[in-house]
This record gives sequence, structure tokens and C-alpha cells, in this order.
Amino acid sequence: MPEYGNWITWLAALLVGGTLGVIFFGGLWWTVRRGAASATPARWFIASLLLRTAIVLSGFYAVGAGQPLRLGLCLLGFVLARAIVLRLTDNSAALNTYGEPPCV
Repeated sequence: MPEYGNWITWLAALLVGGTLGVIFFGGLWWTVRRGAASATPARWFIASLLLRTAIVLSGFYAVGAGQPLRLGLCLLGFVLARAIVLRLTDNSAALNTYGEPPCV
């Protein structure tokens, strides 16, 4: 009889990695939008970097727990979440591609 406990653990590691990726890259997207309009953008970017990195590193540490396969699956979920967040937040169609750039 196959052991299903390992599969559940591996799937959980993948899903937690995806959640961490959404938190990290979604938070980055949110920070760029907020920081660009702020009077003190450096505070936004530094605080966000420290908070997002602390969350992701503690999540990787908790999920990995000395198991390379779980850590790898968590990292795979993290990278897949990057692709998903990038696709969901892509607003290149809204950019002005003709004439002067919008920031000039």
C-alpha cells in the first residue's frame, strides 16, 4: 500500500512556497506602486524589503526543516508564484508605446 503522507507533505511544501511567493512578489508590486507616489519612497522600499525577506526566510526555514526535497518544492512554489504574480500585475498594455515615454 502506498504511503500518502509524503505526498501530502510535498504538496503542502509546494503550496506554502507559492503562498510565500505571492506574499513576496505581490508585496513588491504593492510597494512599488505606493513608494512611487510617496514623499519618502526610501522608507517604503527598505521597510518592505526587510519585512518581505523576513517572512519568506522564516517560511523557508519552517518548511525546509532540514529536508532538501521539501525546501526544493517550497522554492519551486515560490518561483511559480513569481510567474503568476508577474502575469496578473502586468499592465504593459496600458503603457504608452508610441511617442515620448510617460515619465518625460
